[in-house]
Amino acid sequence: METRNIVIPALLVLLIVAAMLPAVAFAQASDSDAIVVLVNLERIRTQVQLAENMLQAGDRDSAFSHAFISHTTIFPSVKGQLGALDAGSTGQLESALTDYAFQIKDGTLSAEQAKGQASPQIYALLDSLGAKTGKASDKDAVSQVAAFLLRDAVQSYRQQDYQSAAGLVDTAYAKYQSTLSGSMEEQRKAEIESFFSDMKAAMAQKAGADSVARLQAAIERDLAENLSSEGAEGSGGYAQYFTTIRDLLAKVVSGVQAGDYAQAEQDGITAYLDNYEFLEAPIEKHDAKLMTTIEQQMRVQLREKIQDRESPSAIQDHINAILANLDAAEGLLKSDPGYSAQAAAGSGSSFASIDELSQGFGAYEGPIKERGDAADSAKEEVRQNIDQIRVKLDDALRIYRDGDAKGAIQASRSAYLDSYENIEIPLRPINPDFTLEMEIKFAELRNLMQAGAPYEQVAAKAVEIRRGLDESERLVTGTGSLAPAIAFSTSFSIIFREGLESALIIGAILTYLEASRNERFKKHVYYGIVLAFAGTAATWFAAQFLIDISGANASIIEAVAGISAVAVLFWVSFWILNKVETKKWIEFVKAKVWKATTTGSVMVFVMLSFFTVYREGFETVLFYQAMMSYARYMELYVAAGLIIGLGIIIGVTFLVRKLGKKLPLRVLFGLTMGVGAYMSIAFMGNAIREFQEIGLIETTHMIGTIPRLDINLAAMTGIHPTLETVVAQVALLAVYLAGSIYVLWLQPRRKKAIETARKSRADLDKPATGSSSGGSRADKDIDIGDH
Repeated sequence: METRNIVIPALLVLLIVAAMLPAVAFAQASDSDAIVVLVNLERIRTQVQLAENMLQAGDRDSAFSHAFISHTTIFPSVKGQLGALDAGSTGQLESALTDYAFQIKDGTLSAEQAKGQASPQIYALLDSLGAKTGKASDKDAVSQVAAFLLRDAVQSYRQQDYQSAAGLVDTAYAKYQSTLSGSMEEQRKAEIESFFSDMKAAMAQKAGADSVARLQAAIERDLAENLSSEGAEGSGGYAQYFTTIRDLLAKVVSGVQAGDYAQAEQDGITAYLDNYEFLEAPIEKHDAKLMTTIEQQMRVQLREKIQDRESPSAIQDHINAILANLDAAEGLLKSDPGYSAQAAAGSGSSFASIDELSQGFGAYEGPIKERGDAADSAKEEVRQNIDQIRVKLDDALRIYRDGDAKGAIQASRSAYLDSYENIEIPLRPINPDFTLEMEIKFAELRNLMQAGAPYEQVAAKAVEIRRGLDESERLVTGTGSLAPAIAFSTSFSIIFREGLESALIIGAILTYLEASRNERFKKHVYYGIVLAFAGTAATWFAAQFLIDISGANASIIEAVAGISAVAVLFWVSFWILNKVETKKWIEFVKAKVWKATTTGSVMVFVMLSFFTVYREGFETVLFYQAMMSYARYMELYVAAGLIIGLGIIIGVTFLVRKLGKKLPLRVLFGLTMGVGAYMSIAFMGNAIREFQEIGLIETTHMIGTIPRLDINLAAMTGIHPTLETVVAQVALLAVYLAGSIYVLWLQPRRKKAIETARKSRADLDKPATGSSSGGSRADKDIDIGDH
């Protein structure tokens, strides 16, 4: 350890000297590779700085966590690119990061040593490698790096990693101050610094993730506008995209002439996806038909011709038609302010400019359709494309996790170009802004992969896309008729089952009080009921509040709620089947009521009625929260089932109390048990799928083997075309069947055999009938109570 302490300063001197050498002495990275390297170097810097801060605060576990991330997650993602810049410095950085993490872990690195020696060594290596990209001081590159760090910060904040989020904002601010702020106008500089300050304050106060994201977007927009104001006329904006598209289409022609159809296809994809998409919104404002024509020519027809390996002359003719339409589109945009403005950060590289894509919000001016207003053939095509996207997303994540970022980007591009673009055709007239929002999410996913972001961030963006796919299907297909009917009946069954048991027990209390002439206590029973309703309402709003503030963890909360509902329904269903829960609870209540009437304790009546009703109310909240997370756009049917169920419960209570009617409880509880079993099986399928969506359970697609239901029907039945969901549902169904056979058939037969044996023995021991008669009367009383 002492030897290493002597070597570190010497290494540091050598690194400083190396960093002073001209950057041209090293192999320079391409623009996109340089951004990837710079972003990840700053991510490492952030985690090392956080580790140092945690050591200073005495929190060694957190310090190790941050150091471990930089060593095992961030550095490996760019090790190859760093090695191409400077293999020696890359090896030293890897060694330094390894030592930093494990010396913190084993306690041999003190806070003073970290601050004075270990951290500066790493910072020097980071600066040296950054300088060798040739882009460390380039304003455009620094703007892109700051933008990516801020996006990282928002992602970390959504995942409740508040330390990393704050550290990334600090690093982005330091990059801004060191390279960008000095040349800014005072007004813009003050605005950006105000946004940074507000963003830090919002994070410190644990404000909502959306408000933090809005501040991040504002900073990124200001950084882009600053570059725009510094750029020369005609050097960017829409003109740049037209120029790039023409260059890439020329490469397509050259590629097919050389027989390299694979590269020609990639150039065609880049021309459309990374360039023409940014022109769609401004073109649509002038001529929506022309915009669609060019889109079809580039996205569909050109790729089909390349994939079919048509002759170079045929492809050249098609490209000539594209170029003619591009000329017409460019003529429409030349009078727009954005035509010759400097492009926003990232538009000149392989990164998608989210800010420019966002300009398409509100651009659509065509006819708006109602949700579900699409042809049946379009609905079926949407379902098929969504299934293809899910498979491709899983492939892209797997490929990215294996370290092949380029292959992952190609898979994610295919998911968008070959599938989601087809969904946009019927979706855009229904909700154009949501369509654009999904387009942006796909672009953000590609950006994260291109920047070499940690796998967790890429996977989190994929979760957002999957949820958007469900929403896309709901918007195009509508709710149908069968799914709303199931939502209504399920809602009705929940409230009827829970309300019936509460009504029976409260009715027993009131009947006992009337029979014992203690009616003065009835008002206290009603007080407890009112308090229980208030408590149930408070529980509902508290649960909803927790879901709303959970942000990215909403999926986990919904999945856990579903599993909890399954457990409660399973337990309650078999209690009902055995007919012991209600009977035992009523016996307990009667004993408490008798004791309370003898002592005159009014609080006993309040608490008894409160817990009787609130117990069922709590279960109701759990079931409805689980169901409402899946019953999107069917809330009115759920509300109708709730209201009608409450009305019938009131009617049933009136019949029992006023008219002296008796209920066929065996039949009613049997039916509600069956409905409860169905609900728990549906909740199980949905909960497993939710865990799959967030990546906690593997997904084995069985599309074509398991029926592919409409999204709303699938949500209400829990039947999804994956192996894991079906296995879980079949297993739960098997348990229900086995339990039902035991309770309804085997257990009664065993009881009957035991009773027969006892009766035979009693007849042999004592032929008198008095005891037998008394036993029959007791059995009759129990049978009446059960019915």
